Parts: sequence; C-alpha cells; structure tokens
Amino acid sequence: MIQTSQFKAAWWLKNPHLQTIAAKFFRRKLSCATIQETLALPDGDFVELAWTQIPDKHNNQPIVVVLHGLEGSKNSHYVKGMLGAIKAQGWLGVLMHFRGCGDQPNKQGPSYHSGDTRDITYFSQQLALRFPNRPLFIVGFSLGGNVLTRYLAEQPNNPYVAATVICAPLHLASCSARINKGFSRVYQKYLVDMLRNSTKEKLALELLDNLEHQQLDKIKTIWEFDDYVTAPVNGFDSAADYYQKASGKQVLAQIEQPCLIIHACDDPFLDHNAIVSNAQWPSHITFEVSQRGGHVGFISGKSPFKPHYWLESRVPEFFSNYLKG
Repeated sequence: MIQTSQFKAAWWLKNPHLQTIAAKFFRRKLSCATIQETLALPDGDFVELAWTQIPDKHNNQPIVVVLHGLEGSKNSHYVKGMLGAIKAQGWLGVLMHFRGCGDQPNKQGPSYHSGDTRDITYFSQQLALRFPNRPLFIVGFSLGGNVLTRYLAEQPNNPYVAATVICAPLHLASCSARINKGFSRVYQKYLVDMLRNSTKEKLALELLDNLEHQQLDKIKTIWEFDDYVTAPVNGFDSAADYYQKASGKQVLAQIEQPCLIIHACDDPFLDHNAIVSNAQWPSHITFEVSQRGGHVGFISGKSPFKPHYWLESRVPEFFSNYLKG
C-alpha cells in the first residue's frame, strides 16, 4: 500500500541536499550516552551493541533495535537522534553495529553488506531469548533498511511486532547509478573514502587476500568498490550479481508483520522510480512517500533555530499502534 506522507519540509530547507546535510550540521554537538556490549557470534567474530541503558530482565518496556547505514555507527547523528527519541518514550533502544563499524575491527575478512542478514538474525534470536516478555520493534536506516527487509522476508517467524525501513536502497543497481550523478557524487566520494580506509585497515591486519592498495586507490565509485571488494569478498560474482541478489525490493511482499517504509522522492542517494514503480505489496506493508526529505533528513519546523526531526516522532508513533494496552 502506497500512501502520501504527512511530512512537510521546512520552508527554509526544501532543497534535497540541504535536507540531507543540515541534520548533521545542526546536530554536531548532539550526544546520546550508551552502554556498550560485545556479542560473540557463532562464527567466532563479534558485533558491538550500544544500549540506551542497562537492560533489566524484570522490566517489560519495549525494546527498539536500530540498524545504521553504510559506514554508520553510534556516532551517526540520525542514530543518536533516534536512540534519544526511543529513550524519551520510556522505551529501551539498542544499536547493533554491523561488523567493523564499532570501536574495534572485526576478526574476519568479510564484514557486512546490503544483503547480509547473519548477524541481525543471531542477535534477534538472542534478544528474544533474553527478553521473552518484552515487545520488540526494529528500525533500519539506508543500507540497514535494506538489510532489514531481507531479514524480515527470510525469517517470517522473527520476534518483532513491527518494523520501519527508512530511505533504503531497495533496488541497489539503480541506487549505485543515482549516487554517481550530479551533486550526489559528493556523497559518493565521502562513502568511498571511508570504505577504502576500512578495507586498508583489514589489509594491514591480514584479514583480506587478493586486494591491492594500488587498485583500491583507483576506485572512485560505489559500483567500482562493490565490484572489486564487496562482491568477491562476500562470495558474489560481480557488483551486478551482488546488487541483483541482495536488493530488498523483490522480497518485500514476503514480510509478514506490519512494516512502514519511509521514502522521499527527492532522495539524492536513491532512484525513486526504480524503487516505487510496479510496487504490489500486501496491506500490512505501508510505503509512505513524501515529495521532499532528502536522505535521512525529513526536517520540518518554522524556524532554523527550532528544527523538528520528523522521523523521531513518526517512528515511535507507528510502533505505538502495536503496543497492547
């Protein structure tokens, strides 16, 4: 079900690039204290968790899991904002860092990618075992949103009551092409630089084989990085093979619990038409589309001195609909 979003961009912030960049600028001093936990994984690696408070087994407050975007972390402005909003509801929030995105490098060569659901599957199982009486919700941003769609579809008996997917590259091939156009190439360079550096760190730790520094330095686009690094390291034949097999759009109809997908037509990271066109989903999948919002922006408000971060009210509002009593 596709519906028009109630979000209205601030009159002083209607440009998609300003929407995308402004929140990071406005919230550069935003803080959200977290308690760290390291979760050992079955394959000998680990992921780092960041809780809004120490979880209490005797409390029945809802738990909301957060999945960050490409090269994100607990320090990402949108993560701190969402964790703060979750805490303000009296709920418990926890960010699961993807491998290598926390404070410590992961122990193995493969880290994470848009279709890798291994770690969220294991973490969700452990969460349900540890807190069987708490309602569980989950929200994924950008790449984390695509991972979330894959997970929900692959694990229909997952423990989550409802889920929210925000600005996800659900059609990876078209999104890779979109971010290589116009001003969006600025974001691409920023991401490629981070990806290149994290890959070099793994090379220094001898966690990866068959990759060369000289070739890494030649990479300029997301597609080139995925073709040279992401695909072969994770068992795909090529970037095209990875994009085809890991995209979330083709599995959305397999999700069985209520899921809110938030998308902006002007998102400079995503190809709007490729993601929304020919969409046929069951009624419990709500695709909420706004004309403006940028990429993980969605800033409203009458004054730049009092911006409102709409996602941080919309997501808790959606989850509240599925709380009993």
